[in-house]
Amino acid sequence: MQKGKPKKKIHSSRKQQKPGLENKMDEAPKFDSKLTHPGKKLIGKVALITGGDSGIGRSIAVTFAKNGADVAICYLSKEKKDARETKEYVESYGRRCLLLPQNLNTEKHCKRIAEKTHAYFKRIDILINNAGIHYPQNKIEDISSKQLIETFNTNVFSMFYLVKASLKYLKKGSCIINTASVTAYRGSAHLIDYSATKGAIVSFTRSLAASLINRKIRVNAVAPGPVWTPLIVSSLKPREIATFGSDSPMGRVGQPIDIAPCYLFLASDESSFITGQVLHANGGEIVNG
Repeated sequence: MQKGKPKKKIHSSRKQQKPGLENKMDEAPKFDSKLTHPGKKLIGKVALITGGDSGIGRSIAVTFAKNGADVAICYLSKEKKDARETKEYVESYGRRCLLLPQNLNTEKHCKRIAEKTHAYFKRIDILINNAGIHYPQNKIEDISSKQLIETFNTNVFSMFYLVKASLKYLKKGSCIINTASVTAYRGSAHLIDYSATKGAIVSFTRSLAASLINRKIRVNAVAPGPVWTPLIVSSLKPREIATFGSDSPMGRVGQPIDIAPCYLFLASDESSFITGQVLHANGGEIVNG
């Protein structure tokens, strides 16, 4: 991160209540690009994507559909309008999209998501653990036990539950991709519990990759930097929203479409010799790992 450089106002979206809805953002995130043409990297594949209604998850769904994959997207019921819009975009590329309104807060729910996806498509080839939440707090004393449990439950425990539920369907050549964060490497003074979950996801990714390598299932992660999503406008104060991402080395916030190609690469056969790794799409911030 650049030090001592004043932040400049680059956004105008108003703050929203959680979980934040893409269809209500004044400045809509960019999740598709006319510069990328439909391809064949994922022909015949099925991807299950958590948090697939908006933000990075929506861009992953659309990018995968563009490359031949059918997708199932999991989301909270209050995000149904965003989810339906994502479904329309997926179908515009000639692929199927299964909508799964379901909270990831219990092992039973995660099992149901995997079962419904397999029942509908008869296979699961790619699991994207992308759903996540954060609640900024100025100091650790302000992080309640309720918040701590909810953050870990959504960001970390759900990954364990969903991987366990999906493994019976994943076969040789399948892959799992987890969403980590740049905060796993540099920390965040205002997102202590969130950063801790993202650090756990990095270790989870590496350990799971080692555990599944003999089953020929690859496990990797993507660690985004600042990205323009509904999570931001539902979490930060208006003045923080206005300057969000301006202090990145590139001087701008990332868009979901800047991040989704990382998932496409890791999901495709082009990355067949890569497992247990993390791709850093963060606008130029140098981190170790």
